[in-house]
Parts: sequence; structure tokens; C-alpha cells
Amino acid sequence: MPDIPLTLLVAPLAALAAIGLVLILAMPALEARARRNRRLAEALGAGPVAGRDQTAGGNAPARRKAIEDTLKEIEERQSIHRQRRRAPGLPQRLREAGLDWRPRGYWLFSATLAVCAFAAAASLGPLSALGIGAAAGVLVPRLYVAFRRKRRLAAFAAAFPDVIDLIVRGVRAGRPMVDCLSIVASDTEDPVRGEFRLVVEDQSVGIPLQDAVDRLAQRVPLQEVAFLAIVVAIQNRAGGSLTEALSNLSTVLRGRRQLHAKVKAMSAEAKTSAGIIGALPVIVAGLVQLTSPEYLAVLYETDLGLMVLAGCAVWMSIGVFVMRQMINFDM
Repeated sequence: MPDIPLTLLVAPLAALAAIGLVLILAMPALEARARRNRRLAEALGAGPVAGRDQTAGGNAPARRKAIEDTLKEIEERQSIHRQRRRAPGLPQRLREAGLDWRPRGYWLFSATLAVCAFAAAASLGPLSALGIGAAAGVLVPRLYVAFRRKRRLAAFAAAFPDVIDLIVRGVRAGRPMVDCLSIVASDTEDPVRGEFRLVVEDQSVGIPLQDAVDRLAQRVPLQEVAFLAIVVAIQNRAGGSLTEALSNLSTVLRGRRQLHAKVKAMSAEAKTSAGIIGALPVIVAGLVQLTSPEYLAVLYETDLGLMVLAGCAVWMSIGVFVMRQMINFDM
């Protein structure tokens, strides 16, 4: 039996490995696209719409084509928005955080904080004080803005299903959509009130409802608001029952919020364990430093000790990142 060249054995295995790697890398994007399409179908009431299309006769293909074209256009526009929002600028982050600061005021606050931290740490030496001042001036304002932004968006997402229900009840009672938005802008709490007040102001100067809601989706980077913009755009292009579409959207948003709360409760134990594991070395080192300072002095008084600390910090960061990825569920 002739010997089979090693290349003939390795090449198919390498090709299969490359195909598997491509499928693994592409699977998250395909799953995310499938989830997005499923959510859109649920928000738009795919079942009832399909039934009406079958009884509508010749208008069904035209309406279906209009919906497909609208979804394609919205998807392209939102992909552009997502690319822009991967690294939002400072004015955008300040506005999303609900802060009235200007970029100049933000940098002035950062500089003031850095100088104060440098003065407070001056007794540790010029290099240490400089590092502490730079870290305080760069990290503290950024973390504060991120905290305010996350809290504001969470409050908006929590109140948004009630806003949709309020609009649905108003439309079912025979009130125009603009009047329902005005009620939301006057009878709700911030941050919903402020954002919908801008929508009403856009309407008052002649901007179409679809564009006004699309601007709202750009100002508030939440999937819930993007769903509302999609529903309004499709209803404007293809027609149909707005109340039914908004009711389906409200049901989807409430179910999504319940699922998010369930996942958060199920992952609370893992997050607590990860926090304890990540904080334990720092706490133990701090206690040892307080009780026996000479025991750890070799770590920060010698070059080899500083290298060990740097290596420990890198490995701890990698461990925290891996644990975060293990307990972070994409909703």
C-alpha cells in the first residue's frame, strides 16, 4: 500500500478547521441578526398582519414590498448610526448623561480635580503625585459621566413601556398621535419628559413624525426607542393599524424587560462571586500592609518587586475580564 503524503492528510483538516473558525466567528452576527428580525416581527404583529395580507387580495404584495423596503432602509440607517456611536463624542455623552456641561467645563473640572489630587498626594513624591493626579483628572470625570449616562438610560428604559401604553390608549380614544406625544411630554417624569418634549418641538416646526421619532432614537441609544422608530416608519410607509403595532411593541418590551430581570437574578450569584474573587487579593494586601508594612515593602521598594506587581495587575485584569465575559449575557 503506497504511503499517503502528509500534505494530503493535513490539507483537508486545515480546510475543515478554517471553515469551522469562520462559522464560529460568524455565528454571533447571524444569531444577532436572527434575534433582531424576530423581535421586529413580534413588535409588528407578524401573525395578524399575515392573516390580513391573505384576505387583502392584490394589496398584500405591495404592502409586503413596502415593509421590506422600509426595513432595509431602516437597517442601513441604523447600521450607520451604530458605527458612529461606537465612539460617541464628549458632547453626545454629556447630553445622554443629562448634564448641562459644555466640553470646556468638563475639561476645566478634570484639570481642577487633577490639581487637587496632585496636591493631596504631594507627600508621596513628585512621580507618584503626578500619576495620581493624572489618573484622577482623567478617570474620575469619565466614570462619573458614564455612571450618570447609564442611570439615565436605565430610567428611560424602565418608563418607556408605560409611555407606549399611554400612546396606545390615546390613539384608541381617537386622539391624534401628536396630542398623545404632547401628553407624554407634559405628564411624565424626566428623562422621558425632556426627550419627548423635543419630539413635540420638532413636530411644531414642521418636521414629520417619522423624522422626529428617528431623531429621538438617535438621541437615546436604546433598542426600545429604535423599535418605536421602526414601527412608526413602517406604519407611515405601508399603513396598517398603529394601535395594534404599538400594543405588540409594548408587549415585546415588557417581555424583554422581564427576561432581563430574570437573567439578572440568575446571574447575581456569579457576579457576587466574581466580585469577591477579584477584590480578595487587593483587600488581603491592604490588610497586610496595615498590620505588617515591612512584609510587603520588598514589592514596592525594589525593581523586581515592581515588576511582580505589574505582572500581578496584568493577570488580575485578564482574570476579571474573563469572568466578566462569562457572566455577561447579551440581551
